[in-house]
Amino acid sequence: MVKMPSTRYPEPLTAPRALPPVTGHVVRLLEGYPREIRVRQPILVAVLTAAGVARLIGLLITTVLQAGSGRGGRRRFKELRKGPEFLVTPLRVRATDGHVRELEIHGHLPQTALEPHDHVQVTVRRQRDPELPPKVERIVNLTTGQLLTPRTPTLWSHLGPALVLQATLGAVLLAAVIGWAMLRG
Repeated sequence: MVKMPSTRYPEPLTAPRALPPVTGHVVRLLEGYPREIRVRQPILVAVLTAAGVARLIGLLITTVLQAGSGRGGRRRFKELRKGPEFLVTPLRVRATDGHVRELEIHGHLPQTALEPHDHVQVTVRRQRDPELPPKVERIVNLTTGQLLTPRTPTLWSHLGPALVLQATLGAVLLAAVIGWAMLRG
């Protein structure tokens, strides 16, 4: 009898971020505190450059029309680079195995969504920083039957619809000018 080698797959380079759900009872919901999201500089520079093209064209048009233009409510690069803050609420759940699990809720939930002693099933995910407790993705409150999904701000919600629209317009105008220059070439 010929013995075949085992077909063992290599282990992934990084551990999967998803963790098994935690089922148990809410022990304590601590007071929330703000945490900042980092904004990667290349993305911010690209968006602000494209928005700058649209802003320059807008300035030219307003100058021609003698409307003038003020600084308005524009935010500076440092303010945009800082990133948005979101609410972090530590949550302790006593799992069915008896151990208390420390978790973090990122974003807002209704005030009465979770009460101590509620029976919950929590879907969690590892965070990039291994020092931090797992992040709550979704909570099913089995006591009330509610499905809770906390939402955190994103890069695009932080930049705002006006700046994103302006950047899109600037990118389209820049592409049109480059295309025109290549055709005339």
